[in-house]
Amino acid sequence: MTSRDTDWDGVRLHVVTGKGGTGKTTVAGALALALSSGGKKVLLMEVEGRQGIAQLFDVPPLPYAERRIAVAPGSPSGQGEPGGDVFALVADPESALAEYLEMFYGMRHAGTAMTKLGVMDFATTIAPGLRDVLLTGKAAEAVRRKDSARSGGRAYDAVVMDAPPTGRIGRFLNVTTEVSGLAKVGPIRGHADTVQNVIRSPQTVVHFVTVLEEMPVQETLDGIAELRALDGIRPGAVVVNMARPLALPPAQVAAAAGGTLDTSQLALGLKAAGIDDTAGLAGQLAAELSEQARTALGQDVLLQRLAETGQNCYELPWISDGMDLAGLYQLAAALRAQRAA
Repeated sequence: MTSRDTDWDGVRLHVVTGKGGTGKTTVAGALALALSSGGKKVLLMEVEGRQGIAQLFDVPPLPYAERRIAVAPGSPSGQGEPGGDVFALVADPESALAEYLEMFYGMRHAGTAMTKLGVMDFATTIAPGLRDVLLTGKAAEAVRRKDSARSGGRAYDAVVMDAPPTGRIGRFLNVTTEVSGLAKVGPIRGHADTVQNVIRSPQTVVHFVTVLEEMPVQETLDGIAELRALDGIRPGAVVVNMARPLALPPAQVAAAAGGTLDTSQLALGLKAAGIDDTAGLAGQLAAELSEQARTALGQDVLLQRLAETGQNCYELPWISDGMDLAGLYQLAAALRAQRAA
């Protein structure tokens, strides 16, 4: 942990990526709630069309429109720090193109007509970078949008993007390179350059979500290295999701991992708790503890590999009874406690 949280201070676009199955969307939602504390207004944006945000916040499927989906809790007493608002947007390239044409060219129906004719699918097939430009462009527009009625003059205090998986994040964000073969000059290239001015600025960071398993950790390490090789695209925090630390002193963890736990002491502990050990429960418990201890030691090695990247690391607890809104608020509180907001 550094003395100044450069992953959050001055950041207005938080891009959240991670290997499938690590809880990327859940962490993005928790981060949006954490950032909205103190009366802030945050936009949570989805770009993969899975309606993951709607499922996470238990709301109906979201359209291509910004809708308020949650309110961050304020101080329990109602005094001091107020709550804030989380808005959500499910962005799709067809709707983004229609909006782009209307905003910049006054062509209200052109995008809809192109979609009906299949032109959009054709265009994004021969030039996949165009799709990414439109999606990242919507996030950049939300970051840059002004609202004179709000303090600070911005429509949103922060934008959180639930982005594509780690294996595609560099290509997704590096839109100028992706469209270089499509347009050297003109409005599309100009739009891409405007997007890049936001993405490659200090107000944008890319957070990586992982769990303490070999493949997700390696993909996180590879993703951080990839972004560092792309000029101006800044890796942010590493969020270790679903952490389950073993609540034993280090000496006992080492003993359990080595299979040297004193089963007679376990049997005495079971007896003190009123549990009969006639079925060899102490031995079974020792075997289970041994397996968990070896897993915990392996996770410590993975944590050390993540720490060696030099990125700030945050840990979110495993929610044992399944993820719901209460669990999401719990994760948001854990992020805030670790100075993520």
